[in-house]
Amino acid sequence: MLTSRQQVNRLDRETALCISLAARPSNHGVRFHNYLYAELGLNFVYKPIAPADITAAVAGIRGLGIRGAGVSMPYKQEVIPLIDHLEDSAARIDAVNTIVNDEGELTGYNTDYTAVASLLEQHGVDQTLPVAVRGSGGMANAVVAALTDHGMRGTVVARNHVTGTSLAGRYDWEFSGVVPEDARLLVNVTPIGMEGDLADELSFSPEEIDRAEVVFDVVASPVNTPLIRAAREAGKPVISGAEVAALQAAEQFALYTGVRPTAEQVAAAEDYASQR
Repeated sequence: MLTSRQQVNRLDRETALCISLAARPSNHGVRFHNYLYAELGLNFVYKPIAPADITAAVAGIRGLGIRGAGVSMPYKQEVIPLIDHLEDSAARIDAVNTIVNDEGELTGYNTDYTAVASLLEQHGVDQTLPVAVRGSGGMANAVVAALTDHGMRGTVVARNHVTGTSLAGRYDWEFSGVVPEDARLLVNVTPIGMEGDLADELSFSPEEIDRAEVVFDVVASPVNTPLIRAAREAGKPVISGAEVAALQAAEQFALYTGVRPTAEQVAAAEDYASQR
């Protein structure tokens, strides 16, 4: 007999549909959410979608009664004028990664910001540590906002001068093309170390890692990126992208279903989602 986590969801006319909108959808979210739906006996199903037209896709959420949608790049800002409300987490950084549909009223959230803010608290990250954040894209915006609200300041390190200076200026940080020598919290918010062409690259140098007190990599796949491995070998405390992915997905799950899974259930769902 199949266990609950192995069963195919039984679909009927009462099944609530949740989706994700991404240019390049992955299997992580679909595995994470559907695992928990089965585990908790919820009549939901989750399906990733690569939209041909983001405006039509968001209209479809409203028109088809889709309960919720995860939003990935490049749509995190494009969806803002298409929805009705912004929750504080999304308004703080002007980016949406989650849409919740309440009887045709669409509200945007940013659970990336929420996850990073929670992890900084959980790991007891010292607010006085000088920070270097490598990257200046959409996720970097959420990370810098959460660090700032944690009481920290630092330097945005990016090759793109336009987005880098814009991000730094928005939060009263410094901008640089190189990592400052006094940086003690290193945060990678680039694709460096992600599965694919950059899988073997290190986002910070061994010397920079040696000087650091905490190392944080938001890349979730693989879990043990070159940066995380190097930091652990150097005896540094780490915060991994897998932790971010699990927390933000759990927050999405709670927003969609009204049910907050336990830490053990989230860990099991993340383990299942990370399997090949």
